[in-house]
Amino acid sequence: MRRGFAGLLLAAGLLAMGAVQAEDLPTFTLTFKPDGTFEPARLQVPAGRFKINLINASKEPVEFESIPLRKEKVLGPGVQSFVVITISRPGEYPFFDDFHSNVKGTLVVK
Repeated sequence: MRRGFAGLLLAAGLLAMGAVQAEDLPTFTLTFKPDGTFEPARLQVPAGRFKINLINASKEPVEFESIPLRKEKVLGPGVQSFVVITISRPGEYPFFDDFHSNVKGTLVVK
């Protein structure tokens, strides 16, 4: 019985640590605008681990996708979410809205 309770406490502690660590990350915002563009179209971030808040300000579903970063996230109209990315290599990494292939942007890692 004690082992089960200790395991539960450990799991709860690890979950809380993960939540705190995600909140402590450098955080950037990327907005899917109603006119079918990203704001900003070029998002500059530091190398390492960071969080991008995704905001869908449009009235259509959108999908943040980046093949080189191996990330994708679908957002319904008016929905907000986030992705956590870890990348150590500086460079430019394209991303796009998979539902609207002409909507593109670039993540610039310094």
